[in-house]
Amino acid sequence: MVNVKSKVDPFTLEIVKDSLIAIGEEMFYALARTSMSPIIYEVLDYASGLTDAKGQLLTQGNGVTGFIGMLSFMVKETLRKFGKEELRPGDIIIINDPYGGGGSHLSDVGLVMPIFYDGELIAFSANKAHWTEVGGKDPGSFSNDAVEIFQEGLQFPCVKLFEEGKVNQALVDIIRSNVRFPDLSLGDMWAQVAALRTGEKRVRELCDKYGKDIVLASIEHLLDHGEQLARKELKKLPKGTFEAEDYIDDDGFGNGPFKIKVKVTITDDEFICDFRGSHPQVPGPINCSYTALVSAVRTIFLAVTNPSQDVNDGVFRPLKVITDPQSVLSAERPAPVSIYWESMLAGADLIWKALAPVVPHRLPAGHLLSVCAVVLAGKHPDTNEPFLIVEPSVGGWGAAEGQDGARGQFCLGDGETYNVPVEVAETRYGVMVEEYALRTDGAGAGEYIGGSGVIRSYRALTDKQMVSVTFGRNKFLPWGINGGHSGSANEFIIQKANGEVDGPYGIYPRYPLNKGDVVKLMTATGGGYGNPLDRPAEKVARDVKNGYFTTTQAKEIFGVILNPDTFEIEGYTPLRSERMKSKCKSSQ
Repeated sequence: MVNVKSKVDPFTLEIVKDSLIAIGEEMFYALARTSMSPIIYEVLDYASGLTDAKGQLLTQGNGVTGFIGMLSFMVKETLRKFGKEELRPGDIIIINDPYGGGGSHLSDVGLVMPIFYDGELIAFSANKAHWTEVGGKDPGSFSNDAVEIFQEGLQFPCVKLFEEGKVNQALVDIIRSNVRFPDLSLGDMWAQVAALRTGEKRVRELCDKYGKDIVLASIEHLLDHGEQLARKELKKLPKGTFEAEDYIDDDGFGNGPFKIKVKVTITDDEFICDFRGSHPQVPGPINCSYTALVSAVRTIFLAVTNPSQDVNDGVFRPLKVITDPQSVLSAERPAPVSIYWESMLAGADLIWKALAPVVPHRLPAGHLLSVCAVVLAGKHPDTNEPFLIVEPSVGGWGAAEGQDGARGQFCLGDGETYNVPVEVAETRYGVMVEEYALRTDGAGAGEYIGGSGVIRSYRALTDKQMVSVTFGRNKFLPWGINGGHSGSANEFIIQKANGEVDGPYGIYPRYPLNKGDVVKLMTATGGGYGNPLDRPAEKVARDVKNGYFTTTQAKEIFGVILNPDTFEIEGYTPLRSERMKSKCKSSQ
């Protein structure tokens, strides 16, 4: 058999490889531009890409980093169920089953399309997007008090939405009859279909231009190149076994905390993450499937090896993830998974916590961790039509060696996503955004300080609204490094129109709001890095002037005495003075 790859010049291989990556990006933008829901076109809660004929990821356009890997699991489930012989040009498969390749929760609906050329299956286009609604017992579908997956919405167990180009209208009708906002959900579905067809068209054009064999050789080259880069970076990491333990707050029913643990073993050839010994799956919906955990682990693996690298399955060939069956990190049907990100991201955070001290140039201290999801539903005051806000929240990231933490950023699992803009929220929904500001709570002190969380407050403009809030990392705070202080909790309170205040809470389902009530969402400040007494006094003065710390905190935490009116440095506490003397002696 002739090795086509050896006959193709490296320049052509590179051109086709880059063309495949560009196709993934074009699919990504096509979906955003044609979608109906703000959670897709504003927040970017979706991912799209290409795989080879075996389901190996080739390229992925990402809003949500937590979807890294889920596309390939969807395609592999499609191949497992149908085989190549039962797939035809024009077929599109719909899948959101968390335990059968979907990976996340039912709201994240995946579509898969086989791509044929000259009668041969050569690739798949795939995407996964958060629909505003997939039915279930609560508006927004991801219920933070579900006890089984059947309460969480429609399940699509890898079935054909299109067969040889013809839509399965019965399935579309079922969707329309079972979701609260059918125009949004079906509009997003058609946007996903358009993006898949864009990918199919571009791959076929690539084959027309360069020939099928060269495209297939370039696919192999792309995967091998990803593996080579990953292994090169893996060799630079410290070798050994690194362990960490932590806790997930609770499962939404007051059960918990739940202990989780990891043992990370790094060799020149492998990066093994062993989560065995973590808590079994729980009654509430914080469980995640194995697929979700693997996707989160991939994010951390990229962060400690080569975060700027283009993602494909070749990159992850050195990575191994081990769990117990029916773990909270590897749950099985029919465990509820609506707010799966709490355990999924906690698993990734364990690896982060274990490795941050040994790769400080890659990993900072602990961050807000939780998606901090908010679902707010009610009637619009002008139209009396129902509205639904579904959005993540930003918060603080941890400080790192040589730098303060980032302020007001999304968590690890959300990646390059966005808030619903204030103008959009106030126009489309029955709320007023009373406040959107940095949260300056004095947490996360260190030589380098943790990034601030935020405060975002919604005032209800009509009666009988409802808000469901899922703020993990409410009891166990973002951790500091090398003497840095812990960050603060994710939490929210309700300020009622009559002056009463209720809370703070972490997870709360369907809190009733009437006209004038305010839900005040407060996200965590990240953990600090290094001893606070080592922070330069000039920086402490600037922090106080900017409102991150008070003059009292400057004195008690940092040992810097400031004039309360001018913020000028007036002196140091004995503890800081002694610290400064000892550092001078050690440097001599």
